[in-house]
Amino acid sequence: MSIDYKDAGVDIEKGYEAVQRIKADVESTHGPEVLGGIGGFGGMFAPDVSGMTQPILVSGTDGVGTKLKLAFALEKHDSIGIDCVAMCVNDVVCVGASPLFFLDYIATGKLEPEQVQGIVAGIAEGCRQSGAALVGGETAEMPGFYARGEYDVAGFTVGMVDKPDMIDGSKVNDGDVIIGLASSGVHSNGFSLIRKLFPEEQWNDAFGSSTLGETLLAPTKIYVKPVLQVRDKYDIHAIAHITGGGFIENIPRAYSAEFKAVINKGSWSKPEIFDLIQKTSNLDDTSMYNTFNMGIGMVLVVAREDADAILAQLHSLEQEAAVMGRIESRQDGEAALCFE
Repeated sequence: MSIDYKDAGVDIEKGYEAVQRIKADVESTHGPEVLGGIGGFGGMFAPDVSGMTQPILVSGTDGVGTKLKLAFALEKHDSIGIDCVAMCVNDVVCVGASPLFFLDYIATGKLEPEQVQGIVAGIAEGCRQSGAALVGGETAEMPGFYARGEYDVAGFTVGMVDKPDMIDGSKVNDGDVIIGLASSGVHSNGFSLIRKLFPEEQWNDAFGSSTLGETLLAPTKIYVKPVLQVRDKYDIHAIAHITGGGFIENIPRAYSAEFKAVINKGSWSKPEIFDLIQKTSNLDDTSMYNTFNMGIGMVLVVAREDADAILAQLHSLEQEAAVMGRIESRQDGEAALCFE
């Protein structure tokens, strides 16, 4: 009796089926820059560098983390795909780069074509929201490595910016204004703590107009298009993506050590989920702001004279935003970020 690959737990036919299921979603992200189609050994992309003097490629990679556990339990996989794209493209836009293309990696113990279709549908939606082309990916079936119904997903993006237009924090100055762009919720950080605070049996509990699980599973906001539209019209001095490490770790990454950020906690609308997390955990404010985005997913540092116009433009693009602080010169011994 022979033993084939299927007997070992790898179903090649299901792999073919998964490819056919995702083909339309993948192709929906393609423009004329994409060369070739799905199924090749490498994704090919011909960038338009006309008008650029020094085109710089900017790359970013990330995953979704233990937020995946909610997707498994609630059997909702498309929003996880958006998260995967968002975590990558929101990073590269921090230097002013426009995402060009994206690749994904999905690994699972037993390939379920419908599940893969849901994940890739979300990835394609994230690519459409950010203007990136989904040019390739990998689906790995690894029997015995993941529990049934579970998987991991990660992504990789490449963007491009003309070197004279790079946003590197060098223009930040005393008196600059910090504008906060509202988050869509918890995004994709802090879920190991969240799952400890709220066990799976609570995820179907009512929370606001939804359930706790659905609120926590809300996909990460993608800021690429509104930020790039602001960049095309105004001078942005620095950008920070608020991910793991919250305000305290991420905002100071956007400017040099000679400056500090002064944050006014009451200057934006904070989603109720963060109040519930703090009440349940008994964490102090410092710990909360060092773990979660607290309702702000991205910050822009801009000249004071441009702040009102930039806010108006963001609001016209349906991006909720508010002035949330300022930049000051930093004295010896002072922290790189403080609250008032």
